[in-house]
Amino acid sequence: DNVDLGELMFSLCYLPTAGRLTITIIKARNLKAMDITGASDPYVKVSLMCEGRRLKKRKTSTKRNTLNPVYNEAIVFDVPPENIDQISLLIAVMDYDRVGHNEVIGVCRVGNEAESLGRDHWNEMLTYPRKPIAHWHPLIEVGSSQTFGAKHIFRCFKIILIY
Repeated sequence: DNVDLGELMFSLCYLPTAGRLTITIIKARNLKAMDITGASDPYVKVSLMCEGRRLKKRKTSTKRNTLNPVYNEAIVFDVPPENIDQISLLIAVMDYDRVGHNEVIGVCRVGNEAESLGRDHWNEMLTYPRKPIAHWHPLIEVGSSQTFGAKHIFRCFKIILIY
């Protein structure tokens, strides 16, 4: 019942003095084929989340007709040190579709509220500031263990006002 959707490698780096969070999408492997051709046109969408609210989103370029795309694209978010504990990143690997809707291949999440590897990777980033830390993350289906608690919703407004 655990469908293999593929894996995504990315690095996280936080510069507390600048309040800058960088996620570098490195590459993906063994992505699930979404098109009738047996391939996909994958791109990665990264959302900066705070207690279930999306504050910002960015995406990579689309790689055509591949299940093992290489990106090496950095995405930067401004997150002040006093807010780093309240945010998380929701990372979705998407299949670009010229007709109809872009489909989600799979997702993963990093942050304090994330599960196992997502939390460990986040904590490692905070332990070693200014150093990019890269890991492979298995993709999971949307909705599975991607629950966001609505506690501390007011702390988000402070972050939104900074932007």
